[in-house]
Amino acid sequence: MSKKKAIQLVWIMGVIFLASCTGGTGKQDNSNKVETMEDAFLRSVKTCKVAYSNEEEELTLNGKVEYDPDKVISYVSLVNGIAERTFCSLGDKVQKGQTLLTIRSAELNSLRAEMIASESEIKVAQREWQTAQTMHADNMLSEKELLEAQAKLKQAQAAYDKIHNDISMYGVGKNNGSFSIPAPASGYIVDKNISSGSTVSPDSGPLFTIADLSKVWITANVYATNLQFVKEGMEVEITTLSYPDELFHGQINSLSQVFDPEEKVLKARIVMDNKSLKLKPEMSVVVKLKSEKQTRCTSIPSDALIFDKDHYFVIVETSAGKFTVREVLLKGHNGQTTYVASGLLEGENVVINNQLLIYTGLKEK
Repeated sequence: MSKKKAIQLVWIMGVIFLASCTGGTGKQDNSNKVETMEDAFLRSVKTCKVAYSNEEEELTLNGKVEYDPDKVISYVSLVNGIAERTFCSLGDKVQKGQTLLTIRSAELNSLRAEMIASESEIKVAQREWQTAQTMHADNMLSEKELLEAQAKLKQAQAAYDKIHNDISMYGVGKNNGSFSIPAPASGYIVDKNISSGSTVSPDSGPLFTIADLSKVWITANVYATNLQFVKEGMEVEITTLSYPDELFHGQINSLSQVFDPEEKVLKARIVMDNKSLKLKPEMSVVVKLKSEKQTRCTSIPSDALIFDKDHYFVIVETSAGKFTVREVLLKGHNGQTTYVASGLLEGENVVINNQLLIYTGLKEK
């Protein structure tokens, strides 16, 4: 620092401590410009009381966004056939019942023919049952024969119901022999392995996967060294590279009891509402949580600290407008909070702005 600048700084500090010595108790002379400036400076000084609380430690966990498995449906064809036409693309939003593709299948055509035949059998069995009831009432038919007619009707109805249930999974059959496959649930197409003209079979794997993304899981990795600080129900803050200025809030819903054999970590699950759809599956995230230790100590805002010659200091307001420098021994940091091992007492006021100016002035005094 040049000699001229040093003299100017000492002059400013001298003016500041002229005000601190008076403590604002004397009457001010409005014609004195220096006193008015110092009164304004003193009014701008902000302080904060020293707190006494449990020491908190902030943990940072790496994680990623995953599907809620209860809201994911994969469709696998139960019959052999050929995909005639597809009506959706990867990433499309679909509604339950919406047609996704049509399949031409000999097996489905056989089922449809069986259903038509079964409908005819039911009609015949119903007429026989009605005739049997009339004849039984006129004592022209035995009880045994009546029960046999009733059983035949029930068998025909059961056979029809089975075929109808089998074929209903494929939508409504068309006269040209193709069948439509409806979406089993509303959501987004997150995987698609079918195109027009492709062959399908029960062994061909999922043709498409639909996921409801209104709720997602965030899975965070918990190493053995951090396990003692992570508990179910703890509040967490989540950040992403895609939205660095936005915090997502949640809590740990469950903590696995078995270490992942490959990553050597436990998995903490956080169920998140995702109506905005900002959280995408497989997106990397950072999960932060605060863990309370059993020790209690004094704490102050980190902004109050002054670092000088390898030591930490704070400015303590001893009374209105009067200040003193206090060296402190630090215990740890947690974001904007600093934990103090010694040097401060609970309830004391520390300066949290312009403290460097006051510190320099006091050192020069």
